[in-house]
Amino acid sequence: MHTGRLLLRRLLYLIVQLWGVATIAFFLVHLIPGNPAQALAGSGASAQSIHGIERQLGFDKPLPQQYVLYLWNVLHGNLGDSIFTGQTVLHDLEQRIPATVGLVTAAMLISVVIGVPLGIYVGLKRSGILSRIAFVYGMLTGALPDFWLGLVLIFVFFYLLRWAPAPLGQLDAIQSAPPHVTGLSLIDSLLAGDWVLFASALGHLVLPALTLVLVYMGNIVKMARSSMSEAMQSGYVEHARAMGLPNSVVLRYAVRNALAPVVTVIAFTYGFLLGGAVLVETIFSWGGLGQYAVQSITNSDYFAITGFVLAAALFMAVIYLVLDLVYAVLDPRIEY
Repeated sequence: MHTGRLLLRRLLYLIVQLWGVATIAFFLVHLIPGNPAQALAGSGASAQSIHGIERQLGFDKPLPQQYVLYLWNVLHGNLGDSIFTGQTVLHDLEQRIPATVGLVTAAMLISVVIGVPLGIYVGLKRSGILSRIAFVYGMLTGALPDFWLGLVLIFVFFYLLRWAPAPLGQLDAIQSAPPHVTGLSLIDSLLAGDWVLFASALGHLVLPALTLVLVYMGNIVKMARSSMSEAMQSGYVEHARAMGLPNSVVLRYAVRNALAPVVTVIAFTYGFLLGGAVLVETIFSWGGLGQYAVQSITNSDYFAITGFVLAAALFMAVIYLVLDLVYAVLDPRIEY
């Protein structure tokens, strides 16, 4: 299928997916215990004050009417106001998305740069100590809770060894944020040429990124290992060797064919990293979408919760769209 037609179809699917996610999120959020109007009014507020806030927020209307109004507002770029921050949800998301995207992208890049070559190597060298270590690591990572590992890393590298900075955000508490360009302190400090802030931001990024890498890179290692091992035992590799092709040529063809399933796992892992960032950001006070989601749930902040769910769904949908386009390039024979 032509790339343009593929892109158009995926964009249409994206609209349907976002509508479905918005609908499910809206009704599930209303099952969360607690009354946000009462939380906003305070514990000593009168019933009249609480009812006034409910009327202001639209919570006094029947649920189907609230749903229609919510979809109408979303279509017009209005995700509502956050009860917790007092800002519009769209503004809150814009302020926090760069921190989360920067964290998960850093973890993703490290996982790919290390995990893919490591998996390919142990797929070629199926015996040996490194292959056994990689196999055990791949099995263990699926059972490691990211929040527990994050706490362990904080205890070891911050509390015991004093090698890492305090887990209190993207910069030291006494430092001012660089001029806002991207919203990610690491990039903004680099663009500003402030090397002191850049070093501080890089130091604060290490532990949360390392937490995500150690937990989620195992999926990439396992898939690269099994795909490479399967490719080297395939019929086309045996045929190429029988024809006397050099090992470098055989290896290049094998790696190319082994990459397709690895790319799929990389895309899925990128999405998993966003989910893992929810608790990891809270542990490290990162100030991104994950910490915002936890605060929103704690405060029964309906609009903020649904806004986060929509942002996460859009993030995942874009990843899968890119995955389909990459597949179309890697293997034009694939029909959608």
